[in-house]
Amino acid sequence: MSTSGDRYHHGALAAALLEAADALLGESGAATLSLREVARRAGVSHNAPYHHFADRQALLKRLSERHMSALLDAQRAAASASPPGASRLRAMAVAYVDYAADHPQGFALVFDPEVCVPGAPSETMAPLIRANEELIADVVGEVDPRLDEPARAAAVAGVWGLAHGLANLVVAGHLPRDAAAPGVDALVALVRGD
Repeated sequence: MSTSGDRYHHGALAAALLEAADALLGESGAATLSLREVARRAGVSHNAPYHHFADRQALLKRLSERHMSALLDAQRAAASASPPGASRLRAMAVAYVDYAADHPQGFALVFDPEVCVPGAPSETMAPLIRANEELIADVVGEVDPRLDEPARAAAVAGVWGLAHGLANLVVAGHLPRDAAAPGVDALVALVRGD
């Protein structure tokens, strides 16, 4: 039987377990993910995951936080590589859709209401959600700096909803991935009356 001390330095076991869990998540989704299978994949005893995760739900929460952080990073990278305004908004929406298409199981876990309970996110997830909303709000403010706070909050919900809806349609196979950017462009043009 392997033990965590034999193969991992202090602190490395948690990372190895998360890597194993993320690989399994990508292969077969959250429904079949078990701590025992994660331990097997990581090459440690079946009890080793319990040193870092109280139960399966704790592991799923940690995976969802990991994917939310990566989704936020993808949007930030897209934003920083684009000129301010509508181009930046488009780039962020496309990055959102691309992340979902590249990591459909992780993306689904982020928004699973049994993992990230609406209105009651984990201590780690709450600032990630807030940062996502603030990033969108900053870009919405670039597009139209005249918006008051309620209008900006509504626009944030609309932009996030647009990106999330496109992402779900792409992941489900109802839209091709390359439909995201033209979809955002068409909606912006429609709203502007172009």
